[in-house]
Amino acid sequence: MDLAGIQTLQTTVLWAAFAASCLFGFIAQRTQFCTMGAVSDIVNMGSWTRMRMWGMAVGVAMIGFYGMGWLGWIDTGKTIYSSGRIIWLSALVGGLLFGFGMVLASGCGSKTLVRIGAGSLKSLVVFFVMGFFAFATLRGVFAVLRVNTVDKVAVDIAAGGSVPMWLTQFFGFAPDVSGLVAALLVGGALMFWALLGRDFRTPDGLLAGVGLGAVIAWMWWISGHLGFVPEHPETLESVYLATNSGRMESLTFTAPMAYLLDWLIFYSDTSKALTLGVVTVVGVVVGSFVQSLLSRSFRWEGFRDTQDTALHLAGAACMGVGGVTAMGCTVGQGLSGLSTLSLTSAIAVTGIMIGAVLGFRFQIWLLERE
Repeated sequence: MDLAGIQTLQTTVLWAAFAASCLFGFIAQRTQFCTMGAVSDIVNMGSWTRMRMWGMAVGVAMIGFYGMGWLGWIDTGKTIYSSGRIIWLSALVGGLLFGFGMVLASGCGSKTLVRIGAGSLKSLVVFFVMGFFAFATLRGVFAVLRVNTVDKVAVDIAAGGSVPMWLTQFFGFAPDVSGLVAALLVGGALMFWALLGRDFRTPDGLLAGVGLGAVIAWMWWISGHLGFVPEHPETLESVYLATNSGRMESLTFTAPMAYLLDWLIFYSDTSKALTLGVVTVVGVVVGSFVQSLLSRSFRWEGFRDTQDTALHLAGAACMGVGGVTAMGCTVGQGLSGLSTLSLTSAIAVTGIMIGAVLGFRFQIWLLERE
């Protein structure tokens, strides 16, 4: 493939990613899919319906990811989640910060983008603040702090950082077989648990769980199969086109918010190229906007008062720092990361859930003070 062919393929990859993220935003807006909302429903009402949506989505994405690996469409070991270095403290601390922040900011990164598409101006403010703090944690002042503190605490696992790698190491299974077996067992259990809920078995519930899980798997295919070039004509090395990490990627929204701001600010710099992360951030907003127009639910929304503004700003800052530190958000480490059966992702999601519960407790404390 020559350079012209590479450029054409990269454009195709970006458009495909944009379409996938539009579908994500459309479904999330239609079904009110929200990780923070799922935790809130459990804490405040004892309802597990939206958490079952989340569980179904993880199960579908997991089986899709390792199913494609078994078919030979993608190399499941070429993701940022497959490293044998488990930065458990970064995942835990970052997850705690992100979970606490998403409660203060009325939603995680994906929900922020969905709400922007539905007319929320305060979510637009959250986006800019979150993107700023994410960039500062990627390359700025908080990056120095992160690298010199929590990132130094890690455990190296020779067998690898995911369940299928352990099966391969200890039982001698072929990697593709290990992945498929683990995905069918864990992902199948999650899907079965989700279907046990009668309230979940509705058109919207199934659309959220199956649809969003399929979108995550689709993104893995776009990045890992469609966008994979075995030998780049300039470097003669294999490459995953239009990725920021240089590896196969699926949906995640914290670092990509920073990448979008960077691309917008330095647009005239020809070295700033569009990536999967940038186009998917825009795609979620567009998809949500279309759905909100079709359902006539588009409404302009602003901050209620000074306290509401302060809480959202603080929450956005926590999400920006926490999401980068944990290497992902509720979608990046949650749906995408867990679909690879990564131990680091499991730790990060645990931190996010604990942080969210602490965030709700903090909100209750504020209400009691009033």
